[in-house]
Amino acid sequence: MQIADRMRRKIEQALAPAQLEIIDDSHRHAGHAGHDGRGESHFRVLVVSEAFAGKSRVERQRLVYDLLAAELQDRVHALSLTTRTPEEAAKAGARG
Repeated sequence: MQIADRMRRKIEQALAPAQLEIIDDSHRHAGHAGHDGRGESHFRVLVVSEAFAGKSRVERQRLVYDLLAAELQDRVHALSLTTRTPEEAAKAGARG
């Protein structure tokens, strides 16, 4: 199973997201630290979930990092996280 698929499964099971986007940006980091040529090392992740309600940005990110601890110990070198509640996502979408 690919790293992105494992990440998707874990996030879906734990957070039941209304929206989940996992984008592999590894190709943009060729030659940089953490890029060993195997790919699946740098990701942008958007998670929209009710599970984030009442949590700070740091608490939300810690939650996702904890879920993906095994992947971060393996090949994932960098995660760029956007974590929103459905209400925050709707507001962000309205702004364009």
